[in-house]
Amino acid sequence: MLDHKNSHEHDHDDNHRHTHGVIDPSIVITQRGIWAVKWSFFGLLATALFQVAVVLVSGSVALLADTIHNIGDATTAIPLWIAFRFARRKPNKQFTYGYGRVEDLAGIIVVLTILFSAVVAGYQSIERLIHPKPLDYIWAVAVASVIGFLGNEAVAKFRIKVGKEIGSAALVADGYHARVDGLTSLAVLFGAIGVWLGYPIADPIIGILITIAIIRIVWESGKAVFTRLLDGVDPKVIDEIRHTINHIQGICDITEVRVRWLGHRLHAEINLTVNSELSVDQGHEIAKDVRHQLLHHLQYLSNATIHVDPVNASGEEYHSIAEHIHDNLPAHAHR
Repeated sequence: MLDHKNSHEHDHDDNHRHTHGVIDPSIVITQRGIWAVKWSFFGLLATALFQVAVVLVSGSVALLADTIHNIGDATTAIPLWIAFRFARRKPNKQFTYGYGRVEDLAGIIVVLTILFSAVVAGYQSIERLIHPKPLDYIWAVAVASVIGFLGNEAVAKFRIKVGKEIGSAALVADGYHARVDGLTSLAVLFGAIGVWLGYPIADPIIGILITIAIIRIVWESGKAVFTRLLDGVDPKVIDEIRHTINHIQGICDITEVRVRWLGHRLHAEINLTVNSELSVDQGHEIAKDVRHQLLHHLQYLSNATIHVDPVNASGEEYHSIAEHIHDNLPAHAHR
């Protein structure tokens, strides 16, 4: 049985869906990717802080919702920062797998925070729709909307540029997501124009629409975070593992493949079947080859435990212990 740490870092394109509170592995495998996430955080945070100031003086609920949206994007980097702080700590007798789960716990906190903020924004928007109030400093709301658009567009161009440089499809996708968020910010401008034209309900209506968009983000992000907490993975990862090692000479069968996330790192356990006539050394060499191939094809795989079975005792059923009695204990089995 082999248990190896991954010392490779490879660029790899992958399908990506943007989620808050979860950092895609293809971004964080390189220092430049981490650098891009960090500066994107500061860019979006600066934009959001400016919008907060305008919200306080204008009372625009549409701008409030958009500000929450931008803060939600910015806080995506928080789990990454927390995870890398804890990643410096080595595994110990109590936490033998290290502290990767801290990233998932931080992701839950971020998702719950965004959910709470969305509820606040939604409540304020509905309350303003029922009880309209004059909107102060309409020009400031319009300026803040444009600033929100420009801030997101700057982050979009930055992420796309760095993403293409490091070959990260995920970071490029995040860039296009920021570009869409910029258009959301422009929606606030149309709300301000509506109020200026004499339609005060335009502001809360835009606020409600943006709140709905935030709730959708919370739903998708929550599913991603809790799936990882329950050791769920994309089935395509399993298929990729099998495809990667199927062609390796000496393997008769792949009986079990188990994969789970610890933070942004992937851990795999694989049971292989080889010819019973092979020596221990030969079986060990096959396991090493499997590990080597996996590390090349799954760049964020950090651990691979390879178990080699002979063809006459292949599969988990051969690892179970049948019902038996010992030490005055009742009959029992070990599965």
